Amino acid sequence: MNNLPKTMHGVWLTGHGGFEKLELRHDIPVPQPTANDVVIKVSAAGVNNTDINTRIGWYSKGDGASEDAAWTGDPIKFPLIQGADVCGYIVAVGENISKERIGERVLVEPCLWEVNSQALSRPWYLGSECDGGFAEYTVVASRHAHSITCSLTDTELASFPCSYSTAENLLTRSQVGKGDLVLVTGASGGVGSAAVQLAVARGAEVIAVTSPAKASAVMELGAGETVARGDSVTQALGHNRVDVVIDLVGGAQWPELLEVLKPGGRYAVSGAIAGPLVELDLRTLYLKDQSLFGCTVLEPEVFPNLVKRIEQGDVKPLVAHVFPLDQITQAQELFLTKKHTGKIVLSIGSEQS
Repeated sequence: MNNLPKTMHGVWLTGHGGFEKLELRHDIPVPQPTANDVVIKVSAAGVNNTDINTRIGWYSKGDGASEDAAWTGDPIKFPLIQGADVCGYIVAVGENISKERIGERVLVEPCLWEVNSQALSRPWYLGSECDGGFAEYTVVASRHAHSITCSLTDTELASFPCSYSTAENLLTRSQVGKGDLVLVTGASGGVGSAAVQLAVARGAEVIAVTSPAKASAVMELGAGETVARGDSVTQALGHNRVDVVIDLVGGAQWPELLEVLKPGGRYAVSGAIAGPLVELDLRTLYLKDQSLFGCTVLEPEVFPNLVKRIEQGDVKPLVAHVFPLDQITQAQELFLTKKHTGKIVLSIGSEQS
């Protein structure tokens, strides 16, 4: 069927815990395609919060380390190859897929509705419920491997899939459009910096919450104004000022985000790095006729629209650091310092022309 090798190098997550659970191996079986699949030789893969959260069991609402620690609430199956951000090249296809796809450079849509040629009733996430990109090869349904043609490098492209699709989904769900004033929290991170660019590309104006040290970098992405992280948002902006809040932070200051929203405003969230438990005054919500959107599952149009944005040059890659795969621990350690702007990417295969 193909000329794939039998084994590959990659990183196994062997359980919930510390960095010791990341095991570099050179004898991992190469995945084989089912009928509707493509096999991708991974060139580069980005590092994300979800990699850390899955490893430490953060998604669990129980003891924080066991049964329900995946995106879907189902148990993680170990060993697992993580990595939701994948750029690579199709090297083999299943029997239902045209061989003309072989050789295509692709970005993988991380929110999966088909696995092993079977439709899913609820989506899986690449690198969580199934193996992802922290290895030499990965396999996905052909429908989730999106061909891309542009001058960006594989490493640059690997900075896009997870963060930018999450950001585009937040903006899609909250219906951000021309003339909207949008507040983005965590604006220097992967999703936040993507949201700033994508909101501006839609014709919106952006106020970004970020550290003073990163304010100039965020302004260069298109933000028209910044608020220092930790400062009172209501004191900085006043009440009833913004149309949409794109929140990646949560935490103790969360109630202020609804206060700065106008009546009829929209709030969308896909992260809680400052803390998942917040206090909601229901009077603010209903008296101001606000809408709240929890955003994980990608709307169908999100990833194709993102690929178009990339190809048109509407957004630019922000690669802070690149590490080889065997330095995944160092990459995650740096990621956790939160001192970078943009993405940290793992180089896995050689760039192809």
